[in-house]
Amino acid sequence: MSGAVERRRPLLRESRFRSFFVAHTVSQFGDRISELAFPLLAVLVLDATAAQVSVLTALVWLPNLAGVFLGAWVDRRPDKKRLLVAADLIRAALLVTVPVAFAFDAGTLAQLYAVALLTGAASVLFNTTYPAFFVLLVDRSRYLDANSALSASRSVSFIAGPALGGALVQALTAPIAILVDAVSFVGSALSIGRIRLAPAARSADSDDARPPTLWHQARDGLRFTLGHPVLRASLGCATTVNYFSFLFSALLVLFASRTLDLPAGLLGLALGAGAVGGLLGAVVAPRLSARIGVGRSIVLGAVVFPASISLVAVAGGPLWARAALVGAAEFFSGLGVMLFDVNLNALNATVIPDELRSRVAGAYSTVNYGVRPLGALTGGALGSWLGLRPTLWIAAIGGTMCVLWLLPSPIPKLRSLDQVDGPDRLRPDLTGAGR
Repeated sequence: MSGAVERRRPLLRESRFRSFFVAHTVSQFGDRISELAFPLLAVLVLDATAAQVSVLTALVWLPNLAGVFLGAWVDRRPDKKRLLVAADLIRAALLVTVPVAFAFDAGTLAQLYAVALLTGAASVLFNTTYPAFFVLLVDRSRYLDANSALSASRSVSFIAGPALGGALVQALTAPIAILVDAVSFVGSALSIGRIRLAPAARSADSDDARPPTLWHQARDGLRFTLGHPVLRASLGCATTVNYFSFLFSALLVLFASRTLDLPAGLLGLALGAGAVGGLLGAVVAPRLSARIGVGRSIVLGAVVFPASISLVAVAGGPLWARAALVGAAEFFSGLGVMLFDVNLNALNATVIPDELRSRVAGAYSTVNYGVRPLGALTGGALGSWLGLRPTLWIAAIGGTMCVLWLLPSPIPKLRSLDQVDGPDRLRPDLTGAGR
């Protein structure tokens, strides 16, 4: 009886999940500040070109190419919490070097490149560890609610974070804004460090006389991901939309500040106000999926997310109209990405076996996140060759094509997670659609 009562308690009243929720929220706010401050520092202080800004964006995501091997390594480590804390502290230490260097007039674009690359590597460590840690905090029946809560806090960070970042950059300079992000990672590490978990069970691999090599474990994660009808379709869809959305994101700050002539404070306000859509999407995702189905919610989000880029591509006119269109684009983008992410993350968590979680996360990030630097570099090249506005149209149209991965898969037929019997198994009436 007590177990049933425990399951009915709101997630945020459970101390372990609450601590992780706080860590996640604080870190997300810091990220939103740096995402604006880093390119503004490059553009406004170091006079970076479109190609140079795209390289800065690409370097953040480049370490994901090693995610398939890092995920295999993480699966061998019993203490996942220690890895999460280490990743946060590494990122904090790296970010502190930026305001210190610029305080002594020693900051360079090369330093920003190095910090972007190394913090990106620490982020891959965190992200490949997170799925295995998440399932220790949350019961399977509450995956959707937990993802909704975490996505909601991420959306709130998109509302207030860019506005706060723009204000900090305008009032205190970009290096100080980046220092705030460093502090946020320290706060995240402290909050995660408070979580108490039962000792991890030994994996089957650890019982072998000769455990599999990292190469074999990495191969297992990639083979499972590409062989599973749900994971294969979701990976293809997410990779396509990420590639084209990074054509857009690599150029957004440059386009908004130079072509649309939006000041830093107004740009941050426009991005923050527009991201109300993300909060709305995170909150309504469980309800919408209950009404129209998990699969259809994923398909809807996959279309709305990239199509919103077209609103930025047509932006023009007076200052208020330019800011409003950027805000509207972010609103619908945030709405779409949360409908996509909340439902898809819960579905993926349901179909992946516990012993493969970090390996699959690593394989997923190698392909899905690994394509982001390619998208960013392509955006910089196309922006220099064709111009910024035509490149935004390419991003909007190409990104919307991601839905073609979903339509022949089992995903659109899924009405609820109850149709998934357990890890690596779908009910027989759904599996045929993915073949």
